[in-house]
This record gives sequence, C-alpha cells and structure tokens, in this order.
Amino acid sequence: MSYYKTWMDRSENAVNQQVYVQYINLYYAMEKKAYEKILAAYPDNSELLNGKAASMASALGFNKDSMDIFLGFLDGIKSSLKNGDDLDLESVDDDTDISLDIDYEKLYYNMRDAKAQWLFKLPAWKSILSQAQMAEITREYREANIAHATNIGRNDPCPCGSGKKYKKCCGKNI
Repeated sequence: MSYYKTWMDRSENAVNQQVYVQYINLYYAMEKKAYEKILAAYPDNSELLNGKAASMASALGFNKDSMDIFLGFLDGIKSSLKNGDDLDLESVDDDTDISLDIDYEKLYYNMRDAKAQWLFKLPAWKSILSQAQMAEITREYREANIAHATNIGRNDPCPCGSGKKYKKCCGKNI
C-alpha cells in the first residue's frame, strides 16, 4: 500500500476514536516542527524543499515509520505550492524526487483558512512576511469569509426597486 493510501485510510477512518486522535495529534506535532524548520531556514531552505522523499522527510523530522504522515504534510502544503499540480501524491515512494516551490503568502492564507493558529502564529513568519503583508492577508481572509444574509429585513429597501422600505411595500401584507 502506498504511503498516501495509508495516510488517507488512517486520517479519514475514525473507527477507533482514541487511535485516530493520537494519530492526528502526532500529525499536528510533526507538521508544526516541519514548518518551523522550513520557515526558520528561509530564504536558504532549498535543501529542505528539494530531494528524494525519504531524505526530505528525514530532514523535516519525519522518520521512516512516519512516511504516511509526511505524505499528509505534502497533501496539506500542496495547495500552497506554485508547482502543486506537478506533485502526484499517490505515486510518492522513498526514491521519488520532490521539489516544493512554496508561495508563502498563499501558505499563510491557507493556514488561516484551516484555522491552524499553531501554524500561522509561528514566530518565524515575521522574517518572511512583513506585518503589513500579514495584516493584508488576514484582511483578505476575513473579507472572503464574511457571512452574508439573504433575508430581507423589514427596514431594508424593497427589492422591487420602488425605493420604499420593504415593510411599507411588498412586505406590507406578510
């Protein structure tokens, strides 16, 4: 079975809740350590982001027994890569050449979108993105996730275009 298939099976199937929670917590801890290494080494982190899968995993803190978790890490970062379409997770084995071309602004946004505070609040972000950039990405994220009501309030303008309040026009007899 491929590492990716193992990752999907173990992260999607919560038959034994205790085992599932332990597995996911292990993933979060390893993911955080990997991002700390990548961000702390920026901009000279190409050794961590290029190479054979097994050696890259080892450099990022994943051991041979956690290659499935490494594939989970790759699955998580894939949408933040400039070359994410080139990464076929199903075919990754120990000798697969991997190159991660990270779009750091997109990665920061995606971490916010995943509500992963343990990741987007890492201190190393300050050496990669300015406070203004982080604030702008946060503003964009919040604007994109504002809840919009589709109900018409009594005091809202009537949607028929009359210029009257809804309660005095089409909503009068409701």
